[in-house]
Amino acid sequence: MIHYQLRCQRDHEFDGWFKDSAAFERQAARALIQCPECADTKVSRALMAPALPRGAKAPPEPAAARPDAPPAPAPSPAPSPAEVAARMPDRLRAALQRMRAEVERHCDYVGPAFAEEARRIHNGDAPPRGIYGETTPEQAEALEADGIGFARIPWVPRADG
Repeated sequence: MIHYQLRCQRDHEFDGWFKDSAAFERQAARALIQCPECADTKVSRALMAPALPRGAKAPPEPAAARPDAPPAPAPSPAPSPAEVAARMPDRLRAALQRMRAEVERHCDYVGPAFAEEARRIHNGDAPPRGIYGETTPEQAEALEADGIGFARIPWVPRADG
């Protein structure tokens, strides 16, 4: 998968995910990409900041290690995807549902083997293609540390229920 920052003719910016750059070009030429703000189909790629590997910067000192810091509150349980989706604006939820449908239509689901398959693709041991699946925070951190590009997207419930 490739991530582009997109812009319509009215200067609304939004994200787009594509199987590859050729997929973006084909969809843009056929006016299949639509601005979520104004529905304009004349869309181009916007300037994006490059993805840079993390430096060897020391992490900030945790608050608990500082004697003057108040105790941290207990973490609350993470809300379910359905709870998160129910609280987001309708247009955002609809855009994420369309993105999910496109990912499911054009990419291979690899389940919990996502990190392993992403690494195989990156190393040339598997054919390049769009994939999606699940990964642990530790696996995601290792992929980032190794410079393997991927993105986390909010996986909202499907539009059809």
